[in-house]
Amino acid sequence: MVAHWLAELDGRRVIVEVPASSANLGAGFDCLGVALGMVDRVEVEVRGWSRGQIELTVDGEGRGELTEDRDNRFVRGLEAAMGAARGELPEGVGWRIEMRNEIPMGRGLGSSAAATVAGVVAANTLLGGPLDTATQLRIAAGIEGHPDNAAAALLGGFVVSSATSTGVEALRMDVPRDLRAVLFIPERRLSTDLMRKALPGTVPYDDAVANLGAVALGVAGLAAGKSDMLSRLTVDRLHEPYRAAAFPEFPKMIVAAREAGALGACLSGAGSTILAFTDSMAGITRVEAAFVAVAADNELDGVIRVVEPRNAGAKVLPAAL
Repeated sequence: MVAHWLAELDGRRVIVEVPASSANLGAGFDCLGVALGMVDRVEVEVRGWSRGQIELTVDGEGRGELTEDRDNRFVRGLEAAMGAARGELPEGVGWRIEMRNEIPMGRGLGSSAAATVAGVVAANTLLGGPLDTATQLRIAAGIEGHPDNAAAALLGGFVVSSATSTGVEALRMDVPRDLRAVLFIPERRLSTDLMRKALPGTVPYDDAVANLGAVALGVAGLAAGKSDMLSRLTVDRLHEPYRAAAFPEFPKMIVAAREAGALGACLSGAGSTILAFTDSMAGITRVEAAFVAVAADNELDGVIRVVEPRNAGAKVLPAAL
């Protein structure tokens, strides 16, 4: 039976577009995320009887770095979703994959989650859509280890998510129309594993309570269209103070962005990108200037990008099949 359904897919292809994402957003450690207007586009073609070979070409971010094997996050997502829908894949299945990547790797912008989600969505599309959104998110979050980036990449917008005993609960909302994200993307990469090792096993009670209040007010404010509540949401006491030991420049960047009038500023994910929110052209100009000045003073090389939060999540492009 496995050979039969795979034979029917041989030669079929699909193209999936998945956005970048920023997780945590300050106080929302491992439970908040927002999709951003940078995308990876991945085309995959089924090679049913290619002795398991994976043919990968990459244009843009990750060129010369991403592996042509089953540890590749796109392939893991693809094969996990196919296995969940149809059972174990035969050993002979292979893939031709073309990636056009805008999302920087190792910068806290969800490049790994985007690849995983792209694989899951591509598999579901090739199979005719047997997996509902909740199942796709559960598969992607299981591979990633936490749901925040995966939920934002899959669903788009501003997303609150949490792993449960049965899967992942996620609620999304559209991001306010005028909101922009000013990103300082350092050349320096930071390993998520390294940055997690910087975190303590326990945190002070007062810090935990402060973060709960910041998340509650921030999420409620965004739901009510009050972007100014980002000033509360992006103040963290659970992870950023400890991660500063591994990346001492970023607190200075955050302070400078806030002093320049940003609605809120924080470390994006585990870093190294620093994100500041604003809702005006004047605000963008001020934050950019603040980032440039602090980066120069601290000899921190990087680039600035201004992107819209993206309300659309992963999607199959119209000419996919």
